[in-house]
Amino acid sequence: MTFTRRTILRGGLAMGAMTALPRLSFAAQTLEMGSARLDTLSDGNLVLPIGFVTDNPEAKPILEKYGITGDSVEPPCNVTLYRDGTNTVLFDVGSGNDFMPSAGKLMEAMDALEVAPDDVTHVVFTHGHPDHLWGVLDDFDEPFFANAQHMMGKDEFEYWLNPETLDTIDDGRKTFAAGALRRLEILEDQIDTFGDGAEILPGIMAQMTPGHTPGHMSFHIKNGNTQAFIIGDAIVNHYLAFAAPGMEAGSDQNPELGAKTRVALLDQLATDKLPIIGYHLPEGGLGRVERDGDAYRYVPEV
Repeated sequence: MTFTRRTILRGGLAMGAMTALPRLSFAAQTLEMGSARLDTLSDGNLVLPIGFVTDNPEAKPILEKYGITGDSVEPPCNVTLYRDGTNTVLFDVGSGNDFMPSAGKLMEAMDALEVAPDDVTHVVFTHGHPDHLWGVLDDFDEPFFANAQHMMGKDEFEYWLNPETLDTIDDGRKTFAAGALRRLEILEDQIDTFGDGAEILPGIMAQMTPGHTPGHMSFHIKNGNTQAFIIGDAIVNHYLAFAAPGMEAGSDQNPELGAKTRVALLDQLATDKLPIIGYHLPEGGLGRVERDGDAYRYVPEV
């Protein structure tokens, strides 16, 4: 496998008196997988209160070790693009224009790779949170990836499509539920669903990783002798989730189940030594898991 890290310029040039400097850039990564290629594409970043990470005071030394001392965090958002010569697959689609001004930048990243929305043959969702789903429709509520087959885990799809979810989800996520319901109602006849363990496309296996959401899915990709694992938000950061995987996370809808899933998944990934792609991991989101005593550490491929 060959890893490539690149910095893509975004937003043109800011002209100074003596020189032209790039106005904004983001890190991205490429993993060559035999005859296929996997790229991470930045959708920008989120700005979240620290409570979305944890409100457990025992986390403070770990957070301080990573320089997190304020009351907010700004996780990156890494969409995965997989191309095998036949299929052009997006795993998640970013936030679109309706969630946060710091996110919704996927089209700029796709432009940098000269991939058009109409080139995408499949859109596969890890789960239905805004930063993964809301970019699926354009400003006219039409599918942004008009030629793509859309796919979501059956449990996840049914959860967000159920009108009762809006009444049972916690108050801080009611907008998540309303936004998912509106989009999935529009796409209902165009989405194929699948279960745990399904081979959704050649060499792409679904693995249920619940807790962050009820039907969250991760994906194991194999091409020839190469493999990679897309974790979505089953592991949601590179610090606390690795150093204290059993600690409940504020971003998980079911924190107890999320921690149980995370502990098992990290053990699996450290044992199998697979490259991983994390939606909110740094440096483009591509790296690997290593054991660190009774816990783990994230090692980015840079």
